[in-house]
Amino acid sequence: MKTIPSLAWVAGLALAAGTVQADTGKLLLTGGVNTIAGSAGGGLTPWAVIGTNATQGEVGVSGYATRAATQDYSLNGYGVAVGLYDRVELSLARQDFDASPAIALNGIAAFGVTPGQHIKMDVVGIKVKVLGDAVLDADTWVPQVAVGIEHKRTHPGSIGSVLDFLGTKRSGTDVYVSATKLLLDKSLLLNGTLRYTNANQNGLLGFGSAAPGKNSRSLQPEFSVAYLLNKNLAVGAEYRFKPNNLQALGAAAGLGTALREDDWKDIFIAWAPSKNLSFTLAYVDLGRIVPGITSNRRQTGYYLSAQVAF
Repeated sequence: MKTIPSLAWVAGLALAAGTVQADTGKLLLTGGVNTIAGSAGGGLTPWAVIGTNATQGEVGVSGYATRAATQDYSLNGYGVAVGLYDRVELSLARQDFDASPAIALNGIAAFGVTPGQHIKMDVVGIKVKVLGDAVLDADTWVPQVAVGIEHKRTHPGSIGSVLDFLGTKRSGTDVYVSATKLLLDKSLLLNGTLRYTNANQNGLLGFGSAAPGKNSRSLQPEFSVAYLLNKNLAVGAEYRFKPNNLQALGAAAGLGTALREDDWKDIFIAWAPSKNLSFTLAYVDLGRIVPGITSNRRQTGYYLSAQVAF
């Protein structure tokens, strides 16, 4: 199996090639920030915009680091993206999910989950703009539209025995279409994404499910809204529907709603002190994540991300 090249190597390759151009005309925050999967958008869902500061005829690069924490879990992530001529975006991300509560699964069966277990996931993405321009078409009804692919590979460690029990796969591919409309006269950005996926908890718990769970992909909508308070500051919210593939399997095994997956949502504020630097802080509600081992608690907390872009 081929390994994914390191993020530092990818960023270094882009810089060494001499293709990154810093003098760009892209408006602050209109290129979004890096999502947890690496593509440009909000924190939880991609937008149709092409990331980095590059405009037409330019090549740009961005890098980010993020942390999210809730009552029982935490997620660290980092990645890079390359924008080609404001038409194509290539991204690479690594997620590190602290799944320590999973040790409780050893009380259900001899899964052999080790204390302090982390789940890691690599995400390789490509996004292509196919219609419109969020800025140039701001005075028309036409949105910017892009199609994207995210290929994900999960490295579950000792939780692999649990994924085997659930009948989930270690890798999967999401396909999505995003439409972004920027209303400059109202300082408002609207985005809708339709994702075709069978990922459980974004892929951290594998893809699909053994019967009677849902194994096939389904269409899941995602929505974002952002209001520009000024050229450097934006506030907004996101809502991401989830497929909930595993609940029926858990119910059939006598676990009730122990494997339920809820929708994700957040309220965020994004600040760009310069065109090369931005910060995002959000309140996140990830619903219940394997509620059978967390006393059915909703996982709410914070999301913090820093991005550099050229």
